[in-house]
Amino acid sequence: MTNSIAEIEQSECMLVVGSNTTEAHPVLALRMKKAMRGGAKLLVVDPRKTWLAERADVHLQIKPGTDIPLMNAIANVIISEDLHNKQYVESLTEGFDEMKLAAAEWPVERAAATCEVDAGDIRKAARLYAAYKHAGIYYTLGITEHVCGVDNVRSLSNLALITGHLGYEATGVNPLRGQNNVQGCNDMGNNPVYLPGYQEVADGAAREKFSAAWGQQVSEIPGRRLDQMLDGLHDESIKAFFVMGEDPIVSEPNVEHVHVGFKKLELLISQDIFLNETAKIYADVVFPATCFAEKEGTFTNSERRVQRVRKAVDAPGEARTDLQIIFDLAKELGHDWGKAQPSKVWDEFARLSPNFSGINYARIEESGIQWPCPDVSHPGTKFLHEGAPIRGKGRLYPLDHIKPWEEADDDYPLTLSTGRTLYHYNAATQTLRNEGHREKQPKSFVEISAEDARELNIADKEEIVVQSRRGSIVSWAKVSEKVRKGVIWMPMHYAEASVNILTGDGKDLKVGTPEYKLCAVRLHKP
Repeated sequence: MTNSIAEIEQSECMLVVGSNTTEAHPVLALRMKKAMRGGAKLLVVDPRKTWLAERADVHLQIKPGTDIPLMNAIANVIISEDLHNKQYVESLTEGFDEMKLAAAEWPVERAAATCEVDAGDIRKAARLYAAYKHAGIYYTLGITEHVCGVDNVRSLSNLALITGHLGYEATGVNPLRGQNNVQGCNDMGNNPVYLPGYQEVADGAAREKFSAAWGQQVSEIPGRRLDQMLDGLHDESIKAFFVMGEDPIVSEPNVEHVHVGFKKLELLISQDIFLNETAKIYADVVFPATCFAEKEGTFTNSERRVQRVRKAVDAPGEARTDLQIIFDLAKELGHDWGKAQPSKVWDEFARLSPNFSGINYARIEESGIQWPCPDVSHPGTKFLHEGAPIRGKGRLYPLDHIKPWEEADDDYPLTLSTGRTLYHYNAATQTLRNEGHREKQPKSFVEISAEDARELNIADKEEIVVQSRRGSIVSWAKVSEKVRKGVIWMPMHYAEASVNILTGDGKDLKVGTPEYKLCAVRLHKP
């Protein structure tokens, strides 16, 4: 997030895009509710009628996969009606003329037809977002899990830059992270093009610094993304797979493709707190790990706040912390790294990473600190880009519509979108083991509009088959006003009705993020 969570309460206008915030981020959503009670305007872009959408000043219930045409049209309204921040654009951005021309290709009426929303609502949303000083953008996987995910984010960045809604409180472009400590994982270098602290592998000076610290020459060749690893199972360039805290045969798209690849492996290691579905079928070695309450360390949340995690209870059985397992494995491979101390790992990371150099365990004993924090006298950074964008000038991007990898047609006439619910989390490795969660939401379901249900002669709670070009699953109909005609929605949590049997091979053209948010399907009775 460019900004802080607490600032949400100060918002005058919130643009929430592709985020079912009250279910996926219920605690953070409380801040949004407080802002709404204080009079903040709420603009929601979502193919589903979520809790926030029902209460929005404007709900743009777009056709899935049409975010860029919509954002271009909003930008076009802001610019053509002279609502943009000219001083900010002229002095602190680059690429405005090119971006303006691209946006002009999407007049409101054209975008409305493509997105299948009301043209008046597009204009109203644009004017409201531009009108308020404290207007922030909040998005999640509904924006990123598309073939054009990176450009979707850039389209949101364009809006923030042309209005100057950046660099002060209750503004910015704010991704709400999809998993606990996913921000911390990225910070530590869990991205193949980065070394720890977002220092690029392509940077020779950065490679030399880490090579000297680690006593091992760091390769100039980046590692593989997850999608590239999974492809590598099929060309047999990948022989072994080490899975930590993931359940790929539930969470990855086109699951049958994953199954075929895993069957070719010579070795699969699973490191998790439970024996998940992947481990049950494919693991040759299982390392029982510990949960958050059974270990020491740090988590970093969506607002870049590094916080201490403290052990509260002992781990069961032979379970060890993730760090201890890695240290023990390194020793077996001939590298003795000494005692597995989280503080020691953090200190090395901070010493080598300028944006984190001022954070240490002593400073975060009582409360967390937000990076960037370059030295121990620095208080941390509440919001980014104060005074000017960090890179000097914010880059504006000329963007155009990119069609989804797969669209509905005569053979598969419905669009399936997937996501999370309030009661379960990701592959439900933990939540489906809990009686209370199971009681609230025991099985998979398919949200379908009343109109589609009538046309297909499907009754509420009726067992139905959902089929795509990759496979089929059995689930239960939930006739709902939440989804628009032609679109169905399913949760991703249930192994016995794994929605990712249906999803396809589409992925972001730049970073490989799977297109979970839409594929073509059809429904029929068993």
